[in-house]
Amino acid sequence: MAENEKSGWLSRMRSGLNRSSTKLAEGIGGIFTKHKLDDETLAQLEELLITADMGPTTSAKLVAEFSKNRFGKDISDSEVKTALAEQITTLLQPYAHPLIIDATKKPFVVLVAGVNGVGKTTTLGKLAQFYTGQGLKVMMAAGDTFRAAAISQLKIWGERTGAEVISGEQNGDAASLAFQALEKARAKNIDLLLIDTAGRLHNKSDLMQELAKIVRVLKKCDPEAPHATLLVLDATTGQNAHAQVETFRDLTQITGLIVTKLDGSAKGGVLVALADRFKLPIHAIGVGEGVEDLRAFKAEDFARSLMGLG
Repeated sequence: MAENEKSGWLSRMRSGLNRSSTKLAEGIGGIFTKHKLDDETLAQLEELLITADMGPTTSAKLVAEFSKNRFGKDISDSEVKTALAEQITTLLQPYAHPLIIDATKKPFVVLVAGVNGVGKTTTLGKLAQFYTGQGLKVMMAAGDTFRAAAISQLKIWGERTGAEVISGEQNGDAASLAFQALEKARAKNIDLLLIDTAGRLHNKSDLMQELAKIVRVLKKCDPEAPHATLLVLDATTGQNAHAQVETFRDLTQITGLIVTKLDGSAKGGVLVALADRFKLPIHAIGVGEGVEDLRAFKAEDFARSLMGLG
């Protein structure tokens, strides 16, 4: 990534995380006015992290680590933010993995899942844009057959990216469409097949079972497919994202996460809690609607932006 492009992305990410970072920065500033690290300030810090949706377990872990060798000592709010950013970076680093397309698997099949309204179709289109830009031949399958708007939206992305879009009748069988798309992708020597799916409420068993059916049908064509199953999560849902990961993970093998809408939330800390609890790769994050606002997840950049550090 060119230096000016990287700085542009960092600026957008800092701006996107502004609600979360402002809440944390103001909270830390308020707690550490007396500059002494004692039981009271530690309890307040832990409560602040919990309100930023890092969850009780992760917040307690961060605070315990933070207090080592610092208890009873004077400390400034800037030192607190820097130390927490370093700890969060260390926690997140093992899970910061860009989505790697294995060229030996042709097509490399990516299934994109998630509940209603998280931005799956937009995310899929942005992925198509990115990988066509990398020189890959990309095909998209409009597996959200229930929503006419999703099919139309994917076709617009197809026109924009030059990627072929496979679609069927509205309310048609999504598993059958996915199977057809995989066969066509094979015949056309496609590098990457991106399959959209209907927005599933994670507590609706019939829709969830349909997702499992798509996976089963794909495996009839290629036993290794899908090669990646990405769960798209909306940061504004906060702790509810945990229930979504649990349910989708129990039903199908989720291989990685994409977290969107971080710009619309003061709950950016949920990403830290998700990584700590589920140990799943975080491939990308979204901080806006633009094509350039979905990028590979970088632990240190995110942690420093979350704490309001440049």
